[in-house]
Amino acid sequence: MVYTNKRIVTILNSSGNSKVGTTVGYDENISIKKLEARIFNASGEEIKKIKKNDFEDMSAVPGGTLYSDSRLKYLRYTPTEYPYTVLFESEIEFNSTGFVPGWRPIEGYFISTEQATYHISNLSGIEIKIKTTNFEDFKIEKLGELSYRASNLEALKSEAYSPDFSQFAPVLKATLTTFEMEGVKGSNANWRDFGKWMNESLVSHTQTLPAGVKTEIKNLTAAVPSDVEKAKIVYQYMQNKTRYISVQVGIGGWKPMLAADVHRLGYGDCKGLTNYTKALLNEVGVESYYTVIHGGPDIVNIDPSFSSIQGTHVILAIPQDDDFIWLECTSQTSPFGYNANFTDDRDALILTPEGGKIVHTKIYRPSENLLETTADIVLTADGDMDAKIQMQSYGTQYGYHEDVQNKPAKDQALHYKDYWNYINNLDVISMGHRNDKATIAFTEDISLRAKKYASKTGDRLLLSPNVFNVLSNVPTRYRDRKLPFIIERGYHDKDTYTISIPENFDIEALQDDVLMTTPFGEYKSSIVKLSDDKLVFNRTFILNTGAYAKEDYEAFRNFWIDVVKHDKSRIILKSKL
Repeated sequence: MVYTNKRIVTILNSSGNSKVGTTVGYDENISIKKLEARIFNASGEEIKKIKKNDFEDMSAVPGGTLYSDSRLKYLRYTPTEYPYTVLFESEIEFNSTGFVPGWRPIEGYFISTEQATYHISNLSGIEIKIKTTNFEDFKIEKLGELSYRASNLEALKSEAYSPDFSQFAPVLKATLTTFEMEGVKGSNANWRDFGKWMNESLVSHTQTLPAGVKTEIKNLTAAVPSDVEKAKIVYQYMQNKTRYISVQVGIGGWKPMLAADVHRLGYGDCKGLTNYTKALLNEVGVESYYTVIHGGPDIVNIDPSFSSIQGTHVILAIPQDDDFIWLECTSQTSPFGYNANFTDDRDALILTPEGGKIVHTKIYRPSENLLETTADIVLTADGDMDAKIQMQSYGTQYGYHEDVQNKPAKDQALHYKDYWNYINNLDVISMGHRNDKATIAFTEDISLRAKKYASKTGDRLLLSPNVFNVLSNVPTRYRDRKLPFIIERGYHDKDTYTISIPENFDIEALQDDVLMTTPFGEYKSSIVKLSDDKLVFNRTFILNTGAYAKEDYEAFRNFWIDVVKHDKSRIILKSKL
């Protein structure tokens, strides 16, 4: 397969330097046949010509990668004036046909397209599958069976809470129904065939373990009747034995290391560690499925309607009733069955003996993503505050909080100062953590002191009763929003603070109760007088997961503004003296 590219791009200012697009990757299966660039100034005069040998060459190995044969050639050019134009031409030969380059007529935010064409010349006799998305919205022309043209496409501006760029921008995907990857032939008529090929050609024959390991894992699980309990023992065994190191070799980086090698070496990448865990589960009779997925905090699906080589990560699925338990095998600390914030709520490809199947990973509902904060607060006549706080986090919020336990004590204290950065003069007195992996709950106990938390004005103290969970950032305003918006992960915050007010102070004014219910979420707050010297503040904030039209954004922003306003509201205490 030969890929040729002629690219002419004008860079208008320094913000566009990263969009030149003159980087080409290669390895032992990808050969660069032609590479050339020419630079033109604002008047169209050629000022520099760069040949193939003048391009910089570097390893493409990222941090944390043990070995990869991938390298990059790239243009190092420092402009002396703007605008400037780059003419870039390349020709690349692929020994494998598993990855057919697709097309994005609009490459990203703040990039306009004057003209772009895409054409496939198929002399193989093998059927090519094409899928186009959002082409009609951008009036992209179809010139032939495998030929397209885009003209005069305006740049798109990024907007807060936008969906993934590929959901609204034009995208073309292409793949062969039969392909070859480093000498291994593959079938790709549908996801069933593709998954069967992956399982039989790349994965299943790599799961043999040494006899000693088989005996050890069987002995560890012999007294456990439940498959789930056996799986927990195996998962803990794997976490104790291994660590994550990226290894980007083996049939396009898609074939896992041998399970026996992972056990012997004590490390592997996501493919190797997942495959090793599956091999261990096989030995104790627990069914599991090697699973290909897009990993990352942004939710990106494997396209269920277009079978092809997709995904950036591998995890393990254990069938349970009509659902699955998901195991993240690259983490030495993750609880069994916890996959929030990286592989949650998205379509994935599981490899079963019968073939590939698209399934959806666990969705963490807002009610599950709970942060419950309780506090006992003592206020002095000078406005100083002492507090004992307990925070319990679950679901996605567990993932946001539990990492603090792994930091040195000094960094933990800095973390809490940053977490409550709106509280001036804050000192952390003590910290404690409890990580219950069985229930997937993380508890933080913090004692702190803050000078002049309450503002003193004459004989009065002005106090914000919402001490430890204040929303302060308002979503960006758009006079003419262009894009829909999405809340990928909702959550639920519940706060209860008992506030002891200073002796010889009366409560002059309290807040009214607040209740706001919208399609985007709910907010409730109240403050009540428990006794002459004690107040109780209660707050609930729920943010709903959902996809919304651009016309709803102003209402969403107004809801958030109201939350910020109520979170910052204050009460008045008056001295009796």
